[in-house]
Amino acid sequence: MKDYEHVVIWLDYFNKNLKKSKGRRLGLEKCIFDPSLKELIDATKSAGYEIAESEEKVRFPRRPFVRSGYVVLPKGSSKTIILNKISEKLVSKRAKQTK
Repeated sequence: MKDYEHVVIWLDYFNKNLKKSKGRRLGLEKCIFDPSLKELIDATKSAGYEIAESEEKVRFPRRPFVRSGYVVLPKGSSKTIILNKISEKLVSKRAKQTK
């Protein structure tokens, strides 16, 4: 049964290695190479969202042969706005790590 009160955010939405047809939801400048679930959780919390649940050993529907992960957030605004806020935090944290 579909849950209309929450939004699912998959790791593959932010993976720079993927094409849009394989699940990436944002432009390349807003993505990072091979994001981890820990990075996604940290970026989501620093963007000001509260995580309802997270799962690590699941498979993204467009890539069933690769294990991925996701976080579930309470629905507050549109998914695109949520993805953009999280991607800002992901990119800035990754940029700080490489310096």
